[in-house]
Amino acid sequence: MKWIISAVVLAATATFATGGAAHASAGKEPVSREQYRTLINQCRYAETKAARQDCRAEARKTYTIGAWNPTLNCRTYSSVTVCGKLHLSDRQRACVRDFIQRGLTYDRSEVECYAFLKHN
Repeated sequence: MKWIISAVVLAATATFATGGAAHASAGKEPVSREQYRTLINQCRYAETKAARQDCRAEARKTYTIGAWNPTLNCRTYSSVTVCGKLHLSDRQRACVRDFIQRGLTYDRSEVECYAFLKHN
């Protein structure tokens, strides 16, 4: 009889644990471990400390580690890889507009200004 109770408790625990894990990632976009790492690491380029913290919090809230996501826009320029939508400051947006006028593509301008514009 004890083993039946143990089996029921074990099955119930496994069910709740699985349900909790599924619930924790509900609503989050699955990305590969590499893509997730890129999303977190690219936050170091945000212009201010507060923006860097917000960037990491947003990435953790929006994404979860799962399978490779081919729809996530990841791009590399000048050895800097970023993924997804970048939240640019006013200065960074002005930099992008300037680079586009000089003939760079939008994606390249965005990465260059996000990563290399001098931070505060």
